[in-house]
Amino acid sequence: MGYRIPLSLADVGPEERDLVLEALASGWVGPVGPHIAAFEEEVAAAVGAAHAVATSSGTAALHLALLLAGVGPGDDVLVPTATFVATANAVTYVGAKPVFLDSEPSSWNVDPQLVDEVVRARARRGRLPAAMVTVDLYGQCADYDPILATCRAHGVPVVQDAAEALGATYRGGGAGTQGDLGVLSFNGNKIITSSTGGMLLTTSAPVAERARFLATQARDPAVHYEHSQVGFNYRMSNLLAALGRGQLRTLDARVGRRRAVNALYRQALAGCPGVELMPVADHGVPSHWLTCITVDPVVTGASRDEIIQALRARGIEARPTWKPLHLQPLFAGAEVHGGAVSEGTFATGLCLPSGTGLTDDEVAEVASVVTGALAPRASTGGRAPGARAGTRPGATP
Repeated sequence: MGYRIPLSLADVGPEERDLVLEALASGWVGPVGPHIAAFEEEVAAAVGAAHAVATSSGTAALHLALLLAGVGPGDDVLVPTATFVATANAVTYVGAKPVFLDSEPSSWNVDPQLVDEVVRARARRGRLPAAMVTVDLYGQCADYDPILATCRAHGVPVVQDAAEALGATYRGGGAGTQGDLGVLSFNGNKIITSSTGGMLLTTSAPVAERARFLATQARDPAVHYEHSQVGFNYRMSNLLAALGRGQLRTLDARVGRRRAVNALYRQALAGCPGVELMPVADHGVPSHWLTCITVDPVVTGASRDEIIQALRARGIEARPTWKPLHLQPLFAGAEVHGGAVSEGTFATGLCLPSGTGLTDDEVAEVASVVTGALAPRASTGGRAPGARAGTRPGATP
C-alpha cells in the first residue's frame, strides 16, 4: 500500500544524482571503484572511526563483525530483545545462539545492570558469552560506560549495532565507535541511504583489511582465482557508494531535521495524558531516526493498533515498535532474561512518520490524527465505549 505520508522515505537530491551518473559514466558500477574507498574514508571521518569497510548491507557488516570477534558454532551471544531481527539473525549465521536481554525503561535500550548480572552469573558457571551485541535503538545510543566496563572486565567483545543511529552521539562520540566493532546501515529508510548497504567500523587496520578480504570472497593473492577460506560477496558497489557519498554530505542537515521533527511531535502531543514519547537518556544526543510513542489504553481509551488504523485511514504510515525477539516464533525456546519492559513497550508503542522530507504541516497533521483518535473517548472515564472497568481495550498481547 502506498502512503501519502510514509514512515521514513529516502530523500535524494541533485548532488547524489550527479555522483551516480558520474559513476555510471566511468563504467565502475560493481564492487570495485574509487567511490567505495572515498565513502569509507568519509564515513569514518564523520563518526570519528579509525577505519570503515563498506558492505552490501548492515546485516552483512554484522555477520563479518561477529566472525572478526571470534564468534563461532556453539557459542552464546548476548543480544537485546528489543531490536530488528537482523541483529539476531547474524548471530545464527555463525552458528551461535542468541541470549536475549530486556530493555531499561529510561532509553528502551539494553539494560546495563542486566548485562552485568548475566555476565557475572555466566562467569561463575564458566560459560561466558562469546560476544555482546548492543543496539542503538531508533537513533539513541545504549549506555556504553557500564556495558563496556562489564564486558571488558570479563574479556567479552562488544559488537555495536548502530544501524539505526548514524548521527547520534554517546558522551560526544559518534554512534558506532563505542564498541570493539561497529556497524552502520544505509538501507532505504535510514537517515542517509545508498539504496542498500552498510559499514563496518573498527580501530584496527588489520581487522579492516581482514573484513575486506572476507567480503570479497576471500580471494588469496594470486594471478588466478585462489581460495583457501570461505568468503562472502559482501562488498558495496561503486555505484551505491557514489549515492551514499552524496547523501553523507548533507548528514548534519538530515539529522537536524529528524531532531526538529521529534521536537514538533513532543510539543504537539505534550498535552495528551497517556501518550508518551520515547524517553531520552542523558548520556548522549539521539538522532531520532524514528519518533516513537507509547499509548496507554487504560488512560486514553485507545489502543496502539487503533491509533495505527486511524493514521492509515488518512494515508499516513505508522508501525508498531519492534516485537521483542524472544516472542518471535523463530526464536521460540531461546534463553531470555527479563522481558517485561520490552513487552510493555511493544504492546503500547508505535513509530510515527519521521522522514527528513516531512514538512511541519505534515507533522501537525499526524499529531492531529493521533489526538483525534483519543478525543472521542475523553468522556468515557478513560475507557472505550462498551469496555468493562479493568480491561485494556484493544491491547496487543
